[in-house]
Amino acid sequence: MALDFEKQFYSKTIKFIVGCDEAGRGCLLGPVYAGAVILPEDFSCDLINDSKQLSEKKREEAYQIIVDNAIAWGVGFCTPEEIDEINILNASRLAMERAIENMNHEFDLIITDYVKMSKAKVEVIPLVHGDAKAQCVAAASILAKVSRDRVCYELDKQFPQYNIRNNKGYGTKDHLEALKKYGPIKGLHRFSYGPIKSLFIEKISLF
Repeated sequence: MALDFEKQFYSKTIKFIVGCDEAGRGCLLGPVYAGAVILPEDFSCDLINDSKQLSEKKREEAYQIIVDNAIAWGVGFCTPEEIDEINILNASRLAMERAIENMNHEFDLIITDYVKMSKAKVEVIPLVHGDAKAQCVAAASILAKVSRDRVCYELDKQFPQYNIRNNKGYGTKDHLEALKKYGPIKGLHRFSYGPIKSLFIEKISLF
């Protein structure tokens, strides 16, 4: 499938199209990250694809190509505490808003991976499977994923018991076992998520 959905929108009034996507919505710990990127209208790179379809090495390579060639780019995130307070959907949206703000560049249209942004001052197209249809959204997904993975490596150094380097905070078997053994950590884990909540339910039921 060609990642050229955004090409149809370029015109005299639409010159700068922002692609937005997030990474880490389903994780049990750490921040949710978002990327925002404006690519040149004539930009094309076969390596840029949905970040989930690329190996880590390829994502890092694509990340560098994006930051070297983008008209503007930015990343933003929401902390686990913010996620617990406003829920993951709103946190993902807020992370996108922060990523767009961090671009520090004008824009005429926003395309997201199916996230609505009602506060935006321009038209927003929430595209289903946007990271597999629009190159700018795929590029944003790579920025978000690589940025979050780098944070996970740092978190792994601080909390090696959870094996974050390998599971990236997802609810894998080893992560769930570590949670039962060590418990969740405030400021690291997302306490509003079911697997974390269940730990407290189990603990209460023991007394």
